[in-house]
Amino acid sequence: MKSLLRKKANTIVGLDIGTKFVKAVCLDMSTSQPKLLSFASEPIQGLAFTEREIKDLDAVSKALKKVQMSLKAKTKEAVIAVAGSTVISKLVYMDPNQTDYEMELQIELEADSLIPYPLEEVYLDFEQLRESKAHPGKVEVLLSAAHRDLIDSRITLVREAPFDPVIVDIESNALADAVLQFFPNDESQTVVCVNVGASLLQVCVLEKNEVIYVKEHNFGLNSYIQDLALIHAIDTQEVERQIAAGTAPEEWFKDSLSTFIGGMQQQIQRALQMFVATTHRKMPAHILLAGGAANLPNIASELSNDMNMKVDIFNPFNGMAIDPKVDTAALDLIAPQLSIATGLATRRLSQWQK
Repeated sequence: MKSLLRKKANTIVGLDIGTKFVKAVCLDMSTSQPKLLSFASEPIQGLAFTEREIKDLDAVSKALKKVQMSLKAKTKEAVIAVAGSTVISKLVYMDPNQTDYEMELQIELEADSLIPYPLEEVYLDFEQLRESKAHPGKVEVLLSAAHRDLIDSRITLVREAPFDPVIVDIESNALADAVLQFFPNDESQTVVCVNVGASLLQVCVLEKNEVIYVKEHNFGLNSYIQDLALIHAIDTQEVERQIAAGTAPEEWFKDSLSTFIGGMQQQIQRALQMFVATTHRKMPAHILLAGGAANLPNIASELSNDMNMKVDIFNPFNGMAIDPKVDTAALDLIAPQLSIATGLATRRLSQWQK
C-alpha cells in the first residue's frame, strides 16, 4: 500500500496549454529513471486566443477534455504553466539568512517597482536559488509574477476537464527543466534551447547545470501557417495538423520555407545577441530546437548552415523508458512539441508541499 501511495505522489500530468494545441505528458517519477506513461496532443478549434489571453473558453475546454480522455492517466493532479507579456520572471538580489516572512516583505517591495500592475491584480511567488557571484554577500532570488486573470481562467478550465491543477509554473522554466533533466550535456558547455511555437520564441540558456538566462520574443509559426493556408487555399488548422503529423506535401515548402527560415534565423540571432549583451558571456555554439517549428523539413540543418553553429532537434524522450502501451511512432512525430509539457511533468509534489 505504501508503494502505491509513493508512486502516486511522484506521478503528475504536465499540461501545456498553447494557443493552438493542448499537450500533456504523464511521467512515472517514482524511481531514478523516469518513464513515459502516456502523452496526448489535441488541437484547439478556431481562434481561441488573443496573444496568450483565452477568448474562447469553450474551444479550450473541449481540447482539455479530449486530452484528459486520450491520456488515460490514473492521476488527475496536473502542473500548468503561463507565458506572455503579463508574466514576469526576474532575478533579484537579497540578504542571506532571512526568514520567509522577512523575504516576503522585501519581495513585495521589489515587485511593486518591477510589475506594471497593482499587486492585488497579480499572483507572486519567489524561490531562493544560490549565492550570487555577481553580487558578493547576496543571494539570488527568482521573482515570478503573473496577472490573476491569466492564471484563474486556466485553473477554471483545467478543473472542468477534470484535472486538479496543483502547481502553476512559467513555460520558460519548464522548458529549462526538460533540458536539464533529459539532455545529456557536458557541464563545461553552454547550451541554448529555443522553443518556437505558434506565437512565441522562448529562449533558455543553461551552463554548468544551471539556468542562467530566459527570455520570450514575439515570433512564431502563426504567420507562416496563415501564408501556407492562403497560398494553397486550405484551412489553417489543416495546415497545422499536417505539419505536426509530418504529412504536409513537399511542394508546400518549395518557395516559402526559405523565407520563413531566414526570418527565424534573424530572430534567434537577435535573441542570442541580447543574451550576450545582458550576461557578458560568449556567443553559444550549440542550439537545441523545440516546439512546432522543429517539425518543418530539414529545419535543423538549414539553421545550422545559415548560422554556422550546431543545431539539433530536442527530443526529451531520447533514452527515456517508454511504457509498452505508448505509440512510439506518434510520439516521435511530436516529441519536440512536448518539451514544455515534459518539463512540467518532472515536478514532484514534495517540491512544493513543505
